[in-house]
Amino acid sequence: MAGHNLVFIVMDSCRFDSYQRAKRPNMDRIGAGSRRYSYASWTSPSHYTYLMGMVPHESPQGVFASEVYKKEFSQWVGRLGIADLSFKSFVPQLSLPKVLKDNGYRNVARVSMPVLNPFSHLNKHFDDYKLMANHSDFAGMVEEIEFYDDEPSFHFLNLGETHYPYMLDPKSLPHISGVHGVFKRMDDELGQASDDRFFDDDQMKDLHTQQVKTVEYVDQVLDALISKAPVDTHFIITADHGECFGEGGYFGHGPIVHEKVLEVPFLEGRKR
Repeated sequence: MAGHNLVFIVMDSCRFDSYQRAKRPNMDRIGAGSRRYSYASWTSPSHYTYLMGMVPHESPQGVFASEVYKKEFSQWVGRLGIADLSFKSFVPQLSLPKVLKDNGYRNVARVSMPVLNPFSHLNKHFDDYKLMANHSDFAGMVEEIEFYDDEPSFHFLNLGETHYPYMLDPKSLPHISGVHGVFKRMDDELGQASDDRFFDDDQMKDLHTQQVKTVEYVDQVLDALISKAPVDTHFIITADHGECFGEGGYFGHGPIVHEKVLEVPFLEGRKR
């Protein structure tokens, strides 16, 4: 094979301390997680950044950004076992799937968020790109994943389990238009009264605890994927952005400038 199989998992909206609080024995098998920072505060631009070949950054001080980017792109040599990969390998397209395809990979994506649907610009240089019918179907993704003896594969997975409503029945939660279906309300007249109510402190704490539980669920399903993957498969697990649960009067993510929206977990390692 041209390189190691690659599994890149994005737990949508999972903030770092939710990962930190969770019991995660299978993630720990892959590697030690750390706090990093997303380049964007919502799903679509963050995934675009990752598909450029970037990963969440460490926010280093006293460095030139250009040097950080060069070093970051060079990390793909070790991850994939392909010599001479560098920033120059990614330009001008700046596309991780393109680089992998050029090196003989079969590229497969399974996504949960409608903003990542196959008609979006993110579906480029993929052989197989699918929006899952169920918002929380990591288990279904694992069932569909195949690895091949004659070619390496890249599996890019966007998981909805950790995104609002965190595997809870939406009917049991207060309705907030921005997280229940922003596109459905985009044509509402400006200034139109809304009956949406903000969550109180107890509800915020409960929602945060529920996100922790969804991380634990993802970890349980991950066991089957690790077992299915061939030896030397390289795993990356991270989040596209975090979430606010009442901090500073904020809930959610997107048009919110807050540290908790940018803090994400990051871990990587190879199956031995």
